[in-house]
Amino acid sequence: MRGHGATGAPLKPRRVSDPVIRFRAPRDGETVVDDQVQGKVSVANRDLDDLVILRSDGSPTYNLAVVADDHDMGVTHVIRGADHLTNAARQAQIYSALGWDRPVFAHVPLIHGPDGAKLSKRHGALGIEAYRAMGYLPVALRNYLVRLGWSHGDDEIFSMDEMVKWFDLTEIGRSPSRFDFSRLENLNGHYIRLSEDEALGAMLRAIVPDLPMEEKPPNADNEESWRKLSQAMPGLKERAKTLVDILNAGRFVFASRPLEIDDKAGKLLDEDARNVLRALLQPLEALHEWNVSEIEAALREFTGMSGLKLGKVAQPLRAALTGRTTSPGIFDVLSVLGKEETLARIQDQVS
Repeated sequence: MRGHGATGAPLKPRRVSDPVIRFRAPRDGETVVDDQVQGKVSVANRDLDDLVILRSDGSPTYNLAVVADDHDMGVTHVIRGADHLTNAARQAQIYSALGWDRPVFAHVPLIHGPDGAKLSKRHGALGIEAYRAMGYLPVALRNYLVRLGWSHGDDEIFSMDEMVKWFDLTEIGRSPSRFDFSRLENLNGHYIRLSEDEALGAMLRAIVPDLPMEEKPPNADNEESWRKLSQAMPGLKERAKTLVDILNAGRFVFASRPLEIDDKAGKLLDEDARNVLRALLQPLEALHEWNVSEIEAALREFTGMSGLKLGKVAQPLRAALTGRTTSPGIFDVLSVLGKEETLARIQDQVS
């Protein structure tokens, strides 16, 4: 008799599934895993079922495949997340059944987000390429990750040689660590300040193709702009926490005239400020040597003669030259832009 489903269509006859091959697990006693991080872990054998080791199509399942692969490749240590601890007991049984020596197991705690939940994309669990594009240095990310769940006294900064010398699996904590972006940024800023300007420039150029369009500097293929950015690097890297911060703060060297002035900077450029800038053009034009010391001397002489505080001159000058209210030191900005570009940008705002 043929049956019918709710839609009226004939039901397909049930078929016996193709057979699989299972591992016959011991029923009594317990399986013990001496884990380098979790310590001695005992699992009652009655809690482990006869797991499938070969599927109906003949392909091996995970637990059999990793045991065979690790044995054939001579793997001595299996280091992975604590969520695989149950698999370790199953794999230990397979090793014993095959008469093979077990590798050393080390199941490290998972990394959680700031809210204590398992780290996910919502928290920023991204691929390593994404952190590169976000402006994190490899040395900083490596230092941060090695410190998650492991410590060496109160030390926070480690060289590669120190990591290799001091790191030991048995000193990893058993509790999950929390991924803290603020700590990573602070560590990244430390390494940025230690980095050579030329090396930072090379890393900056390497990440530009991976940046979102709104974060790419304008005229990024202009070699003269990159030369100016290199000149400005000592001041730019002092406040930066990521490479993207450097690009944002140094965006003024890539900008074309007439400069785009943001809202905050625009409020500084009122008529009084423009009058100050007009008066400043003459002493700047008169400079024969264009360097930080000569520029600073000229500006201080101008403020002294006009009775203005330096801030009253520097703030509108910064707005006119960078389009923003924040930048590296104003004397450095003028020096990096050069005399011709500086005067032209001021002229754009006072004409």
